[in-house]
Amino acid sequence: MSNSELCFQTACEQEKLIRSKKISVTQLITAHLDQVERFNPRLNAIITLTAESALQAAKEADAKIARQESLGPLHGLPVAHKDLFLTKGVKTTFGSPIYKDNVPDIDSLPVERLKNAGAISLGKTNTPEFGAGSQTFNALFGATLNPYDLSKTCGGSSGGGAVALATGMVALADGTDLAGSLRNPANFCNLVGMRPSVGRVPSWPEQLGWYTMSVAGPMARTVEDLALAMSVMSGPDDRSPIAIDTPGSIFTAPLQRNFKACRIAYSEDLGGLPVEPEVRKVMQASRAVFESLGCEVVNDEIDLAEAGEIFMLWRAWRTELRIAPLLKDHKDQLKDTVIWNAEQGLDLTGPQLARAEAKRTEIYHRMRAFMSRYEYFVLPVNQVLPFSVDLDYPREINGVKMNTYIDWQKTAYFISAMGNPAISVPAGFTDSGLPVGVQIVGGHRQDFAVLQLAHAFEQATQFGLKHPPMCTVA
Repeated sequence: MSNSELCFQTACEQEKLIRSKKISVTQLITAHLDQVERFNPRLNAIITLTAESALQAAKEADAKIARQESLGPLHGLPVAHKDLFLTKGVKTTFGSPIYKDNVPDIDSLPVERLKNAGAISLGKTNTPEFGAGSQTFNALFGATLNPYDLSKTCGGSSGGGAVALATGMVALADGTDLAGSLRNPANFCNLVGMRPSVGRVPSWPEQLGWYTMSVAGPMARTVEDLALAMSVMSGPDDRSPIAIDTPGSIFTAPLQRNFKACRIAYSEDLGGLPVEPEVRKVMQASRAVFESLGCEVVNDEIDLAEAGEIFMLWRAWRTELRIAPLLKDHKDQLKDTVIWNAEQGLDLTGPQLARAEAKRTEIYHRMRAFMSRYEYFVLPVNQVLPFSVDLDYPREINGVKMNTYIDWQKTAYFISAMGNPAISVPAGFTDSGLPVGVQIVGGHRQDFAVLQLAHAFEQATQFGLKHPPMCTVA
């Protein structure tokens, strides 16, 4: 097969080819580096390329095979890491000019686990400044473009990883999700992106070890590939006080399942949020797919409006802790929305946060009761289609004004506030060829069950097989 065809094989298939010695790791890494050279100059997905060290690691991986040594589950697979994750000896900038020369001496825990599983890093992927916002651009590296339409955003904040994955530059991608940063770019780039349960993928080093809004996780081109990544990235670690004890091996079980009589709650707007018509159109078609799988799909929704206020308070609190120390000497190097969010945090009071956390507990139990009636909750990932890359964020949806730079993401971050596992899976395309995904939410810590329904939906629709037009396999 050609290099392009090899790059668009699934991660699971690439791993089989390596283990059967039909290809070498060096062949695989070289093919992906060729793909980076072909597409990255136009898309700006990988902003720090480590080609030389990747080729050296590939040679060592081939030697390990020749010696018949034990291989990790991701042996030889090419990955790249979000530029929010620390990478030992490789520049980590957080998308900020302030850290343009920052080279860590340790790896973040998700990076460490991917490496220990045998994955080979090709470098770092672009992210908005400090991961703030679901439009991947920053003053240091510029914008990352959507491969389905170069005039559109790829989403964010794990946008660089999504674009690298969608164009065959890497086999798997990692990222983080606070307001939707794994789900949104997957949605905009026709990929699978999962926000795992809090603590499923441990984070370290972490300034806020007990913080439960932001999580780490994977993106992939198929649900099976994502399950493979989850089997490596998840599992206990004492360095994270909120890590779930269950081992990652639970994600190696078969994804197939009978969904006859499975009850799904379905909502197109989560209680009246503005949603663009073409997103609704894809949602309506998706409903019929779930019904064809045997599911009982019920129009129902839970009132999560208060979750938005709670989320914004805790986001501001977190941003203030991270950014306020930079305001004195580096304010001129910070983007307006980051400054605004940090200043929002400066104004918070203890009683505000106490009441917010009490309300969050109340809504958690409301969500728990809701999910006791249904196994899944299906709703849009985003309320909008991929928008202009020249726009920092949508100012309105269907005539409804967006007051902040993340208001248009409420269908994603309302779920974040509840902590339930959620996945974006390809669900169709607009008439102009823009991808649209559907969001599947599971019950408390029901991550594997979410993957099972996403897999069944994926197999029934096959939308994920459609690659960007610019990547026609040659």
